[in-house]
Amino acid sequence: MTIFAHRFSGKVAVVTGAAQGIGRRVAERMAAEGAQVFAVDRSDIVKGACAEIGANATPVLADLETYAGAVSAIEAVKAAAGRIDILINNVGGAIWMRPFAAFDDRQIEAEIRRSLMPTLWSCHAVLPAMLAHGGGVIVNVSSVATRGLNRVPYAAAKGGVNAITTCLAMEYASKGIRVCGVAPGGTDAPPRLIPRFDGERSAQDEIWSQEVVDQTIATSFMRRYGSADEQAAAILFLASDEASYITGLTLPVAGGDAG
Repeated sequence: MTIFAHRFSGKVAVVTGAAQGIGRRVAERMAAEGAQVFAVDRSDIVKGACAEIGANATPVLADLETYAGAVSAIEAVKAAAGRIDILINNVGGAIWMRPFAAFDDRQIEAEIRRSLMPTLWSCHAVLPAMLAHGGGVIVNVSSVATRGLNRVPYAAAKGGVNAITTCLAMEYASKGIRVCGVAPGGTDAPPRLIPRFDGERSAQDEIWSQEVVDQTIATSFMRRYGSADEQAAAILFLASDEASYITGLTLPVAGGDAG
């Protein structure tokens, strides 16, 4: 892992889904590189994460599946810091892994609500602040699962994230706002502190999940999962001034799997 000591000095960054996984690693690394990080999550475990990251990290509790939650998070950051330079939209993740015919309507809606709406709401909520400041950077975390097994509703949500990225980049480039995305492949991360759904996983669920693991490894040229650091590195690059002539791009970070 390489730390660029001054890459984000003086920047105010919002990282969503920052309590664990890729989001936490992004928050840790961005704070280490000088940003004032506001770590947004709906779980109060984000408070412990920020305590471990240090003085550069501030927790913000909000449910980004709702527009009110997204607005409240952005307003809290504006009140504390006066502006927002960077928004990393990381909230999301497949809840169930199963063939599409095995989903019910409630589960389909839950997948869309989890993996599309937080990005849509947060982008809409942050734009006034970035426009008032004269620019900013948004990095949306998508997925190469837009081409994959047993995750059709999740794939639909992440396809929507890709569309948001391209269209926002086109609309707001003239206003000094860059919008990019990353599409992670399978990523090793510590065990989740909070499961994505309540209830027991059946033997069939385990079979369907293993099919996803097998497909993920098979379609990666490198035949492995990535690390949270490898994902964070790409996110931080796109958020930094080093990527100042890049916008509208969603970069696959999946060992050669382009999604």
